[in-house]
Amino acid sequence: MSGSAGNRQSVLAVLEWMRLAGVTHLTRRAATIGTAGATHPPRAPIPEAAAPPAEIQIGLFGGANATGIAGTTAPGRGRRRGPEASVTPLAGAEAPAADSAAEALRLIREDLGECTRCRLSEKRSRIVFGVGDPDARLIFVGEGPGVDEDRQGEPFVGRAGQLLTRIIESMGFRREDVYIANVVKCRPPDNRTPQADEIATCSPFLFQQVAAIRPRVIVCLGTPAAQTVLGTRGTITHLRGRFHDVAGYRVMPTFHPAYLLRNPAAKKDVWEDMKQVMAFLKSPD
Repeated sequence: MSGSAGNRQSVLAVLEWMRLAGVTHLTRRAATIGTAGATHPPRAPIPEAAAPPAEIQIGLFGGANATGIAGTTAPGRGRRRGPEASVTPLAGAEAPAADSAAEALRLIREDLGECTRCRLSEKRSRIVFGVGDPDARLIFVGEGPGVDEDRQGEPFVGRAGQLLTRIIESMGFRREDVYIANVVKCRPPDNRTPQADEIATCSPFLFQQVAAIRPRVIVCLGTPAAQTVLGTRGTITHLRGRFHDVAGYRVMPTFHPAYLLRNPAAKKDVWEDMKQVMAFLKSPD
């Protein structure tokens, strides 16, 4: 491992995240992810969030027809919130030196290889790296691949993925306009939640993807994704509904599409979250 301050910060952040996640010891299976220099200079802090739209005439994930984006006040729900983000490895993530984000992503995928760094590799069919625009302003981060994703090698292609596509289209984007990835790249057995050591081993690749793309907004789908990106133990119920600032990125946690399939009433909450994302993306850079 090099002695650079950036790498040292990244390693310390990973260790702190693992402590927050409850990891008490490491096994020899864990691997350190090495990176080259950053592709871009450090990002300036993002200003305060733009106000959400006063009114958006649009159905819940039923196609885009947005109006009235210039709202002036933020909603005050009076909801109890979870803890603020603590230390996250995203703060120290660096992308490989490359001429473009697309090339940096190619190098990250090459470094990932046919990964056997954790136990999830033992039963997977395909590695599910990520898909979308390398220059996207918006990234969606899920938990991990399911059976359909494991079969096709692409994130969010099953029933939950079809709902995510409708959400993206209702926001006025096409699926290919955004970038979609997961915290872990291999399907956990029986679609269980990834374990802390698996997340600690695999998530550095996600953080490198984010560093390569440098989006304006990261949408975390579900508790594992939000906890990983934010470096917190807070649940999605307490974290969603507002932006969190992490390492120069604006992060919006929200419910996972799979949860919406089981609890359709929560779609309205997700749409409120996405209206905030839309408003921020329409604000000046």
